Amino acid sequence: MIPSKPSGNRRGCVARPGRQNVTTDRRPRRFLVATLSLVGTVLAACAGEPATPAASIPSPVSPVAATVPAPSPVQDLARIDSQGAVEFVVSPRSWTREANGTLEFEISMDTHSVDLSMDLAELSTLQTDLGVSVPALDWSGGSGHHVVGVLRFPAASSTGPLVLEGAALLILTIRDVDAPSRVFQWEVASLP
Repeated sequence: MIPSKPSGNRRGCVARPGRQNVTTDRRPRRFLVATLSLVGTVLAACAGEPATPAASIPSPVSPVAATVPAPSPVQDLARIDSQGAVEFVVSPRSWTREANGTLEFEISMDTHSVDLSMDLAELSTLQTDLGVSVPALDWSGGSGHHVVGVLRFPAASSTGPLVLEGAALLILTIRDVDAPSRVFQWEVASLP
């Protein structure tokens, strides 16, 4: 009599009396072990020696780029207000200390939900710590959601004194642009 081979299927299941089919295919287990080994190796590599300090890595900046002068004082004087849904960036632009001159601010407004078509000249006041106050002359900005323009003020008040004369602090107030008021301040001594 020829011994019979155990019956089985393609996956290696062997029927044995008194037992349920047993899977002899070990591929899923091998895949899991290989994956865990790979993950362990990667984690060990990441937790190894700390990276080389940045100071010892040569800089890709050319010597020419390193000699570029520092930003102008006007850029350093930018003020930002992010109340409500509108962000304002205000920078002094031009200063004259003569009675017939103007004091100018470059203003950038950025939003995704508010129409910025208002006339900032009607909503703005410039004053000093001495109480001298002047309304804006005009606003050159447009409309939309991303607006840049120049807000101009007279260098002298209607009663005669120069706005900057004897002042230590200059205060620009802009009202009712998605916030009750926005206040920007500069020390007069720091202005160009």
